[in-house]
Amino acid sequence: MEFQKHEKFRFCVDRGGTFTDIYAEVPGQANVRVMKLLSVDPANYEDAPVEGIRRILEEFTGELIPRTGKIPTARIEWIRMGTTVATNALLERKGERIALCVTRGFRDLLQIGDQARPDIFDIRAVKPSTLYEEVVEVDERVELLLADEVEGAAGGGDFHRGVSGEFIRVVEPLNKETLQEKLCALLQKGIRCLAVVLIHSYTYPQHELEVERLALNLGFKHVSISSSLTPMVRAVPRGLTATVDAYLTPVIKEYLSGFMSRFEEDGRNKVNVLFMQSDGGLAPECSFSGHKAVLSGPAGGVVGYAKTLFELETTKPLIGFDMGGTSTDVSRFAGSFEQVIQTEISGAIIQAPQLDINTVAAGGGSKLKFLVGAFHVGPESVGAHPGPVCYRKGGELAVTDANLILGRVIPGYFPAIFGPNEDEPLDVEAAKEEFRKLAKDINDYRKTQDALAKDMSIEEIALGFVEVANETMCRPIRQLTEMKGYETRNHALACFGGAGPQHACAIARSLGMSEVLIHRFCGILSAYGMGMADVVQDVQEPYAAVYEPESMAEAASRDAALTEQVRQKLRDQGFDDDSTKTESFLNLRYEGTDTGIMVKKPEDEGDDYVSKFVKLFRREYGFELQNRKILINDVRVRGIGVTNILKPPLMDQTTGPPKVECHCDAFFGSGWCKAPLYKLENLGSGHVIGGPAIIMNGNSTVIVEPLCKAIITKYGNIKIEINSAPSLVSAAGKIADVVQLSIFNHRFMGIAEQMGRTLQRISISTNIKERLDFSCALFSPDGGLVANAPHVPVHLGAMSSTVKWQLNYWGENLKEGDVLVANHPCAGGSHLPDITVVTPVFDNGKIIFFVASRGHHAEIGGTTPGSMPPFSKAIWEEGAAIKAFKLVENGVFQEDGIIKILESPGSVESFSDGKSKHRIPGTRRLQDNLSDLRAQVAANQRGISLIKDLIEYYGLETVQSYMMHVQANAEAAVREMLKSVSTTVADLPNVRKQGADIVIEEEDFMDDGSVIHLKLSIDAVKGEAVFDFEGTSPEVYGNWNAPEAVTAAAVIYCLRCLVDVDIPLNQGCLAPVKILIPSGSLLSPSDKAAVVGGNVLTSQRITDVVLTAFQACSCAQGCMNNLTFGDESFGYYETIAGGYGAGPTWNGTSGVQCHMTNTRMTDPEIFEQRYPVLLHRFGLREDSGGAGHFRGGDGVIREIEFRRPVVVSILSERRVHAPRGLRGGKNGARGFNYLIRKDKQIVNLGGKNCIQVEAGDILQILTPGGGGWGIP
Repeated sequence: MEFQKHEKFRFCVDRGGTFTDIYAEVPGQANVRVMKLLSVDPANYEDAPVEGIRRILEEFTGELIPRTGKIPTARIEWIRMGTTVATNALLERKGERIALCVTRGFRDLLQIGDQARPDIFDIRAVKPSTLYEEVVEVDERVELLLADEVEGAAGGGDFHRGVSGEFIRVVEPLNKETLQEKLCALLQKGIRCLAVVLIHSYTYPQHELEVERLALNLGFKHVSISSSLTPMVRAVPRGLTATVDAYLTPVIKEYLSGFMSRFEEDGRNKVNVLFMQSDGGLAPECSFSGHKAVLSGPAGGVVGYAKTLFELETTKPLIGFDMGGTSTDVSRFAGSFEQVIQTEISGAIIQAPQLDINTVAAGGGSKLKFLVGAFHVGPESVGAHPGPVCYRKGGELAVTDANLILGRVIPGYFPAIFGPNEDEPLDVEAAKEEFRKLAKDINDYRKTQDALAKDMSIEEIALGFVEVANETMCRPIRQLTEMKGYETRNHALACFGGAGPQHACAIARSLGMSEVLIHRFCGILSAYGMGMADVVQDVQEPYAAVYEPESMAEAASRDAALTEQVRQKLRDQGFDDDSTKTESFLNLRYEGTDTGIMVKKPEDEGDDYVSKFVKLFRREYGFELQNRKILINDVRVRGIGVTNILKPPLMDQTTGPPKVECHCDAFFGSGWCKAPLYKLENLGSGHVIGGPAIIMNGNSTVIVEPLCKAIITKYGNIKIEINSAPSLVSAAGKIADVVQLSIFNHRFMGIAEQMGRTLQRISISTNIKERLDFSCALFSPDGGLVANAPHVPVHLGAMSSTVKWQLNYWGENLKEGDVLVANHPCAGGSHLPDITVVTPVFDNGKIIFFVASRGHHAEIGGTTPGSMPPFSKAIWEEGAAIKAFKLVENGVFQEDGIIKILESPGSVESFSDGKSKHRIPGTRRLQDNLSDLRAQVAANQRGISLIKDLIEYYGLETVQSYMMHVQANAEAAVREMLKSVSTTVADLPNVRKQGADIVIEEEDFMDDGSVIHLKLSIDAVKGEAVFDFEGTSPEVYGNWNAPEAVTAAAVIYCLRCLVDVDIPLNQGCLAPVKILIPSGSLLSPSDKAAVVGGNVLTSQRITDVVLTAFQACSCAQGCMNNLTFGDESFGYYETIAGGYGAGPTWNGTSGVQCHMTNTRMTDPEIFEQRYPVLLHRFGLREDSGGAGHFRGGDGVIREIEFRRPVVVSILSERRVHAPRGLRGGKNGARGFNYLIRKDKQIVNLGGKNCIQVEAGDILQILTPGGGGWGIP
C-alpha cells in the first residue's frame, strides 16, 4: 500500500478522554506512524499530544528532544488536532470563573431553564450546577411590537426594526452607570470573564454590544455575548451557550497557548495548526472557541468514516459506532453530515451547529456491577486514571477487563505502557482475581434462587457483562435511526474506536444489520479524520417572516450578504474562491409548532425550500400539516475551505492465502476455542477470513465471531458479513438467567422507548410532540406492566389498570385486529384529556401480550376550551368520557364511531338535581384528536413489531418467561428497599410496632380541608407493605377527586424513587404492596365525579404523604400551578415549577418541576413572540424554602403582564396548607396568586379562579417552596 510522500511531518492528533491517538505521515516513508498514549499520565509527561509529537520526531530524525525542551518546527508541515480539553473542563466543572449579565427580572432564568429535572426518579431532583458564580441584573428592556402596532412602527416613531425583521420598542435604555458599578464589583472579586444574555438580543443586539464594550474597557479579559455566538430566538439556550463559551474559551485559549509554547519560538508562528470543531470543520487557533469545541474529538471520527467508507466501501447509509474508554458515540451518515442546532452535554445546553452525535455512558472503562440479581454496566466509568483493574493502578472491574478475560484483548499486542515505568503489559491475573471475587457473590446469589444451579465460570460472567454492555449501546443506535424514520437494519455499521471492533459483530447482529465496516485506522480514526476535514466558517442571523415571495427576496439578499462574509473569512485564512464552496440554509417551521428544520438550499431548479421542507418533515414525522403557514426563523450560510490533504490509498489485489500469525484462546457462547490471529498489515485485498478469528489492526483487536466472514477490501479496510446466529437462550424453568435478565430489561425498556419516539414523531399536537405529555408501555398477557418508558410520572403504572379493566370488560370478545380506546377514570384513566389506546396481540387465537400508549389530548370537549375547567363539579363538564370502545375493529379504523363520541357526547343529567339536562360541548379540535389517535395506534403497532422480532429470535416461551422475570426482579428490589427502610425508620417517634410489622400513619390536607390519610404497614421480614388510605375524606364537590389509578401511579413512583437501583418500572414494583382505598373517598370517587384537578393537584399530595411516611424527604411544593389564558383566537397552558423538599443529606432543589410532572416551560422570548404578554419576572422566590439543617428548595415568582383582554384561569394548591418540613425542619412558604390591576390595585385570586383581565393587568404567581429537613 502506497501512501503520499511529502517533505515534512504531518500530524493528526485526537486527545480523547482515556487515550491520545496520533497519526503521522513521515517524510520519505511509504508507511505511516501510529501512536497511542494515555491522555493523563502526570508521572511521565505533562501533555500527551506534545509528548507523542516529540517521540515521533525523535524516532525518525534521530535527534534527542528532551521532554522538557522545545519541539523543533522546521520539519513540521502541519498539525491538526481534536481535543477533549473543553469537554473535560465542562464535565469536571473546572472552567474559568465567570459571571452572568442578564436582563433585570431574570437573574435565575438559566438556573430554572425549562423547569424539567434530568432524572424523574431522583428524589433529590439534582440538576447540573450553573457555570457562573455571580449574576448581574442589567437595567434595560426591549419588547416586541404586537401585530396591530406594526403598521404604526413602519411609519416611524419610537421603534426599531430588529435584525430578524421584527419591530421592537426600547422600553428602557441600557443604564451604563449602574452596570459599571456592578462590573467593577466583579473585578474586585477576581471574576474577569462574562457571559451576557439580554431578552430579545437575537433581534436587537445593541445593548449586548454596549455591555461588551464597557466590560472590555474595564479590564475583563473575555466577554461572550449571546447575540454573536448564536443569534437565534430563545433566551435560555442562547444564554446557556454564552455561559459555556465564557466558561470554556479561556481554558481552551490557555491550553492552546501552552501547547503552542512547547514549540520553538522562532517557528511557532510558521506551524500550520488547525483544530477540529463540533460541526466537523477545522478552525485556526484564533477562532477556536469553547461552545464549538465540546465534540471536537468525536467529530473527527465522523469525518473519517464518512469520507473513507461511504460509497467507497458500501452504498448503504452508515451508522458510526465509536467505542472509546469512557463512552460510546453513535452517528449517522448517508451522503451528507447530519447536524443539529442544539444539544445538551453534561447538563449544559449548547445552541450552535454541530454534528448529530449521540453519546452513551458505556465504553471500555464502564464499571461492572452485580445488583439485585442482575448485571449492570455503567453508567459510571473507571476513567483513564486509575482505569480498569488490568491497568495496574488499583482500578475497578470494567468492560476492558471482561474482554481481556475472554481473549478479545491480547496483552502481547496491546501497548506495554503500564506500571511505574510505563513498560509493563496488561495485568491478566489481577483481572481474573477480581472476577473470581465477583463470581462468588454471583454464584452465592444464584444458589439462593436455585440450590441446583451450576456455578458460572469467570469467563461466562465476563461474557455476560459484555452482552449487557452491547445491549446498552444498541439502544442509542436504535434511537438515532428510528427517531428520524429510518430502519436500523438497512444500515451498515462503521465501527471504530479502541474498543469498538471487539463488539462490532455482536452489535450488528443485535440490530439486524448484515454488514460491518472496520477502517484500517479504526483505533485512531478520530485522529485520521482530522486530516480529511475541511476548514469551515458558519454564520447565521435570525429572520422572522412568513414564507412568501416578498420574504424570500429578503432572505435571498441576506443569504448573499452572509455568503460574502464567509468567503472573506476563508480568504483571510489563505483560501482562494476556487477552493471554497458555500451552502445556504433556511430554518423553517410550520406555524403553531416548535419543530424547526434547517433546510439546505435545493440544487435542482424545479425544487424550492418549501417542497424540500415538506418532504423532510413528512419523512421525519410521518405526515404534513395542511393549510398551515410555513415560517422562516433563520438564514444560515456554511462556508467550506476544501483541503483535500489526505486520500485513502488503494491496495493491490492479493493472490496467496492469508498468513496466520498464531492461534489464541478465545471464549464465545459455545466455550473456548483456538482462534487464528492475523495482522492486518500482512493481509491483502481480497483475503477472506472466516470466524472465529482475531485480526490485529495496529492497537485495535478485531473480533470476527463464529458464523461471520471478514473480507479485506481494496482500500485495506475490513468488511465483515454478519450471519444471524440462532438464540441459545431458553426459558429455563422458573429461574431467570442473571445475564439475560439484564438484557431483557434493556430490550423491553427499549421497545417502550421506541414506541414513545414513534408517537412523538408522528403525533400532531403540541402536548405530545413538544411538551412530551405521553407514556408508552408493554404488558404481559394478564395486563401486568412489563416496561413503561419514563415520560410523565403521573402516568407511571397507571395504564396497567386500564389494560386489566379492558381485558375484564371485553373478555372473549377481543379479536385479532382490535384496538381499544378509553379515558374514563373508572376504567383505569387519570383524567379525560389523557386518552389510552390499547392493542392486544394474538398468537393462534390467544393473547400473548398487550401494548398501550397514553397521550394528553389538548382538547376533548367539555365546558371550557382545553378540557380542564377550573370549576368543574362533575365529569360531564370535562368532556367526552370513554369507558370502552373499539377504535379499530377487525383491522378497520372506526372513524365514524369515534367522531360521534368526541363530537356529540350527548346530554347528561345534572349532578345536583338529577333532572335538568346539560349539553356537553364536543371537541373543538377533532382533526388533531383523530391524528393523535392514529399516531397512538401506530406507536402500538411499532411496539408489536419489535416484540415479534424479539419472539422470532428468542421464541415466545422465552420472551413471556422474561416478561415475568423482569417483574420478579423489580419485586425483589422493592422488597429489599422495604426491608432496609423498615430498619431506618424503626426507632422514629411516629413509628409503632404491631408484631413483626412497623406502622406509620401520616396525613396531609388539600386547601379545602380534605384530608388524605395513610396508614403504612411494613413487614420487615418479608419486605412487604400495605398502603391503607382509610380515613381519607369523601369525594368532593369539585374537580380534585383522584381516580384510583392516580393513587397507584403515585405509590409506584415513590417506590421507584426509593429503590436505588436502575430497574425498569413494572408491575413487580407493586407486587410486595397492597393498596387499600375506601370506596367513595376523594381517592376513589364515583364515576360521575369531576377529576381533572385530581390528576394535576391531588396526585402531588399523595406523593407528599407517602414520602413523608417513609421519612424519605420533606414535602415538595405539592402543586403543578396550572395556568391557562386566552380568548376566542388562541389558548395557552403551562404548569409552573416550585421548590423540592430537603432530605437527610441534601438541600431541596429550587425552581424545578416536582414529583408527578416534568413538563417543559415556554422560553420567555417565544412566550412574548407568540402571545400578547410581557414577562416581567421569572426567578426564584428567595427564602420560600423551609429552613432546616438542610433547606427546602425555593419556589418561583412569575409576573405576566397582559397586553390585551383575555380570560385567565388558575388551578393550584398549597395556598392554604404549607409544604411540611421534617425532623424539625420548617415548612416551605405557601403559594399566592395575585392580580395587580393597571391602577395598582392588588387582588388575591386564591388557589382556583377564573377571571377576565384587561390590557395592562399583571398576574403574579408565587409558587410554594419545599419543606426543610432537620433543626435549623
